[in-house]
Amino acid sequence: MVVTIVVAALALVLGVAGHWLLRGRLEATETPALTVRDFVLPLQTLTVFVLAFVLVTASTSNGKADEAARNEAGTVDHMYEVADYAPATQRRRLQGDVVCYARAVRAREWPAMAHGHGTSEPSVWTTDFRAALQRMGTDTPAFGMLVAADKERSQARQTRIAESTPAIPNAVYWLMLAALTFLVITLGLCLPRQSTALVTAGLVVLTALLTTVLLVIRDIERPFSGAIRVAPTAISSVAEDITQDYTAAYKASRLPCDNDGLRSSV
Repeated sequence: MVVTIVVAALALVLGVAGHWLLRGRLEATETPALTVRDFVLPLQTLTVFVLAFVLVTASTSNGKADEAARNEAGTVDHMYEVADYAPATQRRRLQGDVVCYARAVRAREWPAMAHGHGTSEPSVWTTDFRAALQRMGTDTPAFGMLVAADKERSQARQTRIAESTPAIPNAVYWLMLAALTFLVITLGLCLPRQSTALVTAGLVVLTALLTTVLLVIRDIERPFSGAIRVAPTAISSVAEDITQDYTAAYKASRLPCDNDGLRSSV
């Protein structure tokens, strides 16, 4: 970073110094002087390029978050089904943990991810799930499948939480805003002196479009908050389905958690 700044500063100093040293020769050869208009085209290109690059980066992050959420929901559903093959002494506990995990993710962790972090409530049930696996023993046929499914669920959860943080650093966002501001001001300085209505209207439309793109970038880089957010649709659907399955299978047994995935007192 330091080298880049030093080189850019030296280039600027050398260019300005060279202009003053060769000013007489440049005037003699009638070299055209730069005007504000000469900066408009490269500034436009730079602004649009940066906006496009950042938009793609933010969209990719949003897509990864959505994919991780769907993969996690599918894995949780699979874990519940595989637990059917566990011994009867651990089966109810394993499936109860899976149901409570899905509830905790939906009700507790999803709102927290809007602020860029996860919560500890789902981990309570994954810890209990692994404790039940240890009691089950490695010689049980379902043990390997449950361990593999739990690993896949953990990876999907880690990806989901990681993608909840903004994909674009604040410094980059402010740089884009500064570039947009400078571009609009420069274009305003280049407006014609006469018949400005149509050109001014075009500048207003361009400003509105670029501002909208910037706002969209700001929104989608936070996958779990804002207008364009990843909703807990998949995990909510799975939580409802496996809750019904648990209720049908264990009519006399209550889940070890409430509807929000918190451990029940009774």
